[in-house]
Amino acid sequence: QAQLVESGGGLVQPGGSLRLSCAASGSIFSINPMGWYRQAPGKQRELGASITNGGNTNYAESVKGRFTISRDNAKNTVYLQMNSLKPEDTAVYYCYARLYSDYVWNNYWGQGTQVTVSS
Repeated sequence: QAQLVESGGGLVQPGGSLRLSCAASGSIFSINPMGWYRQAPGKQRELGASITNGGNTNYAESVKGRFTISRDNAKNTVYLQMNSLKPEDTAVYYCYARLYSDYVWNNYWGQGTQVTVSS
């Protein structure tokens, strides 16, 4: 059974930076795409950024120019570098991946990691 394990959340002051990591493990043949969603209190989960196995990226307008998504295909890991963080970036961040595992494609989610931007 494949799974996603996230790390890197925490508390940071406005203007600061954080880097999130998410590693996929298990019997994995392919992953496409990988990405990060976020959910703020009282709001719906929304896409933050995604990346294909070919390196094509997609960002929410609210994070463009501040967040950078990258992946290491050899390690089945996706990263989210978050700079110039704002209080409105406060949310639980969820890693997402569409995996080909055990001969089927399925969507997988991480457990979520809290990011809090506050002075």
